[in-house]
Amino acid sequence: EKHLVESGGGSVQAGGSLRLSCEFDGFGSSRVCWYWVRQAPGKERETVAHISMSDISLYDYDVKGRFTISKDNAKKTLYLQMNNLKPEDTAKYYCAADLDHCGWYPSNFEVWGRGTQVSVSS
Repeated sequence: EKHLVESGGGSVQAGGSLRLSCEFDGFGSSRVCWYWVRQAPGKERETVAHISMSDISLYDYDVKGRFTISKDNAKKTLYLQMNNLKPEDTAKYYCAADLDHCGWYPSNFEVWGRGTQVSVSS
């Protein structure tokens, strides 16, 4: 069974940094596309970044240059380094995964964690 467990959320002031982690298990040697998705109160889930099977990263316009997605296969961990955080980054952040393909729309993602809360104050 596939598992994703996020950690690293918290409360920071604008301009601060956080690093989110997502420990994964159960994926074996599968070709996986990894995502970070966020959902702010009253809004739909939105993808902020993905990293493909070829380690190509893609970012939402609002976070490009501030957030960095990476993974350590040996540690079975996906990361999201978030710098220069803004109040509008406040949301619950989820990691998610697809097998054998990469997309962008969260409603189609196959595997999900339970999320970690990020709050940014001004």
